[in-house]
Amino acid sequence: MPAGTLYRGREGMWSWVAHRVTGVLIFFFLFVHVLDTALVRVSPEAYDDVVATYKTPIVALMEYGLVAAILFHALNGLRVIAVDFWSKGPRYQKQLLWTVMSIWIVLMAGALYPVLGHAARELLGS
Repeated sequence: MPAGTLYRGREGMWSWVAHRVTGVLIFFFLFVHVLDTALVRVSPEAYDDVVATYKTPIVALMEYGLVAAILFHALNGLRVIAVDFWSKGPRYQKQLLWTVMSIWIVLMAGALYPVLGHAARELLGS
């Protein structure tokens, strides 16, 4: 790492990068969601076709990724608020990040069946 650089690839930098990436992904999802919902006024048949494609296993994986992005972005946002507004926040930011990651993993494990259960049943034929 060159001398004088601000970031050294530690936890804070990666949470900063992940927060921005998840924010952009959520923005693009919302943009597409508004477009496909607006399609119902233009052509209800085309809207039905688009909604039918959303019931595929690949889209279920994308939905799980969306859940992951939203959960991480929300939990990390709470961590950022704590670091910014709590006087001891900067001192505990690494522990707060690992707490966020632990909660995120537990919640993602809990979301596995509700989000991917239908896709698994469709792929496995049960």
